[in-house]
Amino acid sequence: MKKFSVILTGILLAVSILAFSGCGSAEEQLVVYSGRNERFVQELLDKFTEETGIQVVALHGANALQIVEERGNVQADVFISNDLGALGYLDQQGLLQGSEPEGIDTIPAGFRADNNAYFAISVRARGFIYNKDMITEEEMPKSIEDLFDPKWAGVENGYAITRGGNSGMIGHVSALRYQWGDEKTADWIAAIRENAGGIFEGHGDIRRAVGAGEHAFGLVNNYYFHQQLLEPTNNNVGFIYIDQGENEMGAVANAAGVGLVNNGPNQENALIFLEWLLEPENQAAFVGESLELLINSEYGAQYPPEVEPYIVDFNDLKMQDMPVKELGNYFEDTRALIETSGLDLDLR
Repeated sequence: MKKFSVILTGILLAVSILAFSGCGSAEEQLVVYSGRNERFVQELLDKFTEETGIQVVALHGANALQIVEERGNVQADVFISNDLGALGYLDQQGLLQGSEPEGIDTIPAGFRADNNAYFAISVRARGFIYNKDMITEEEMPKSIEDLFDPKWAGVENGYAITRGGNSGMIGHVSALRYQWGDEKTADWIAAIRENAGGIFEGHGDIRRAVGAGEHAFGLVNNYYFHQQLLEPTNNNVGFIYIDQGENEMGAVANAAGVGLVNNGPNQENALIFLEWLLEPENQAAFVGESLELLINSEYGAQYPPEVEPYIVDFNDLKMQDMPVKELGNYFEDTRALIETSGLDLDLR
């Protein structure tokens, strides 16, 4: 199945590259693999082409394992990921390469590789979206450890989580492994699998289900709360940034970012793209429709008026004491731990 995936990817890329051949020479192209939602990325890539003249061949829906599969036949120049852990893993496998792009100093050291082979642009924090018609802020759990308690299975319609293979869940569990070790983390996975009222494909499904009253609350990244506020109905929702109290671990953070693929076919254009992306205007554009938080809040991403009052400065949150780039050290084994603890990676 993996071999078929690689062959199919190669065919799709070849067709895309041929389609662009009438627009300019190969020297004017850039191949981008992206694990982010296409609607969060394509407008940014179009902006890059408009401003530089470099045509982008984009493979949306890609994942880190495709880069691994193609290590003997490198296709991508840049990998855009929703999960910094995936980028860290690729770097550890020697599949990314370092560089010194102009503007890299705008990214805090904890959010980039030591050799800048990958770096984050937008960040998010984990927490609970809740339906204000079903449960009050005071009644809500405030810590991720609260989910050990089976009483939360008894709230109206229960709470919602994603499948185990969701990138946000993998990143969260990786962070818990760093904080707690594997034994306690495995117990937590088993508890939420037992007590959750619903298991969904992704966080978008959770935010819509909570908004519609199908579940009282759900575990999501904070920007899904922002997205639900924009719905014409079912938008009476709130959000809890978890573990903000004294002696609590702080909210788990993750980030979306980019990595420079080792030996990519268009390295010069890839470096141009990285420097372009690090410009303040384009860091703000990277947030786009996702409504994530900027690492550099002073760069002024524009949020809709319904969302603006709820935007927090990332630096004002109490965060887990872990450099986000540490997630790469746990990426490979976390999927296995999730599955052996009873939470299926995919919906059945």
